[in-house]
Amino acid sequence: MPNSDRVVLALGGAGTVGSGVVKALLDRGSEEGAEEAKRALLGATAGHVTDVVSSLGFSWWQRGPPHTQSLEELERVLGSLVLSTFVSWKTFFPLVRDNPGSTYTFITGGAGDKLLMPGTGFLTVGAAGALGLCQALREEYPDTPCKINQVKINTGVSSPGRSAPGYLDQMDLGSAVASLVERGADPNPAPAHSVYTLNGPDDLRGVLTADGV
Repeated sequence: MPNSDRVVLALGGAGTVGSGVVKALLDRGSEEGAEEAKRALLGATAGHVTDVVSSLGFSWWQRGPPHTQSLEELERVLGSLVLSTFVSWKTFFPLVRDNPGSTYTFITGGAGDKLLMPGTGFLTVGAAGALGLCQALREEYPDTPCKINQVKINTGVSSPGRSAPGYLDQMDLGSAVASLVERGADPNPAPAHSVYTLNGPDDLRGVLTADGV
């Protein structure tokens, strides 16, 4: 599918990761194209969406150990990291599910694998829920024509001018995700869903060359 025919819905585009993705996608098209996509959505013609990129939830939480937290705070964390991702998927996946060449890309963090530091327990709970949701969706829909990608970030992401050793550059990450969208899904045979694990800048090459794991 040529890029000119793609309409990408980017969810969570205001954060550091999401805004990098949106910028890279705009660089491959035009602002006029983005406005056309917005008008299409607002005009109830969302069936023209070809790809979805989901980068939802806050990237950091450190308010103390679980025994100091309330049920309401746990619900807030789960709402940000898990429920928003699920509700968005349930709403927008039907737009691309049966379209050969379409993609639905989740961007998740690695905090669900381990406690990053004292006081981040609820972040681990929420991030683990997001990872579990992505796994469930990949395995529940193995033969869907739309390819499901997951980009799992196990390091920090820096905005321009604020780089740090081992961190991913916001724009480089955005370009890698945009490349996944550009490649789309091979409709014959049915696309294999992929997980791309990013532990540092060198792993971005795996995304750019489609070496999912």
